[in-house]
Amino acid sequence: MSLNEKKDPSLLLLVMAFAAVYIIWGSTYIAIVYVLETMPPFLMAGARFLFAGSLLYCWARFRGAEKPTIAHWGRALLIGGMLFLLGNGSVVWAEQHVASGIVALLITTEPIWVVLLEWFLDKNRPNQSVVIGLVLGFIGTIVLIGPNAFSGLANSNLLGCLIVLVSSIFWATGSVYLSRATLPSSPLLMTGMQMLAGGTLLTLMGTSFGEWAQVNFDAFSERSILAWLYLTIFGSLIAFTAYSWLARVASPSRVSTYAYVNPAIAVLLGWVLKNEPVTERTLFAAVLLVSAVILITTNHRRVKKVDEPIKENLDDKSVDEEAICLAK
Repeated sequence: MSLNEKKDPSLLLLVMAFAAVYIIWGSTYIAIVYVLETMPPFLMAGARFLFAGSLLYCWARFRGAEKPTIAHWGRALLIGGMLFLLGNGSVVWAEQHVASGIVALLITTEPIWVVLLEWFLDKNRPNQSVVIGLVLGFIGTIVLIGPNAFSGLANSNLLGCLIVLVSSIFWATGSVYLSRATLPSSPLLMTGMQMLAGGTLLTLMGTSFGEWAQVNFDAFSERSILAWLYLTIFGSLIAFTAYSWLARVASPSRVSTYAYVNPAIAVLLGWVLKNEPVTERTLFAAVLLVSAVILITTNHRRVKKVDEPIKENLDDKSVDEEAICLAK
């Protein structure tokens, strides 16, 4: 089955894609902190996506992917601007001023924006289970990070916190648009184009902020370089490619559940790699987060198809198809 199939994607592919987004993106917050120790934010992010996007685009074209049209590039620019410049770029900039734990907490608002956008666009009100799942996920993240995370909020850059909240709105909007836009059939080409567009915008932003004066290759630490490579290879090439595909085959509200799982993954990695203690509060939060994901992913209300009763009641195939088209 082709990766760009929208109907009945392979269960194995779905599991692998969600695993990549859940696990890899859960580790990117600390990787960004390491990168920012010696690299400027926007140029670092721009170089990351330009490099990854170039690889994906060239490989897809080499494998015979269709040549994108000007309209395709226009949509890629719009998606790249919302996801990478206004979404990821804002988070990277904010992590210079706001603790990564608070950033992770603020990002959990994204699924709420996704559900609200779908409600507005499709007139498809979320059912009670989805609403309960959203509330549980938000509460679970607060429990996971703990009340101490808010102790430094007053001393943090309030503008940075505001920017993270706004970035979650843009990321949610870009994700919903990505799931609906007419894009190239090749998922790798589609992802590469979005990264190239977003990377270009990030580079232009860094240039406008005068970040080239901060670039000193000799001063780049080994830890920053390794973290940048990790973000580029795993965070971009693998995880975002999986996310981009998921946005085409699954509902945005389901895909956005990574915002609830990522903080839990970060705690788990801290326990495994740094021997950080896992408290009862952590376990309780994990239960809340898993419950939220289950409620949202298994009870998301689909738009009612008006063509189904028509197909059941009409025997003639040609009349059936005509009626379905009129119903749509």
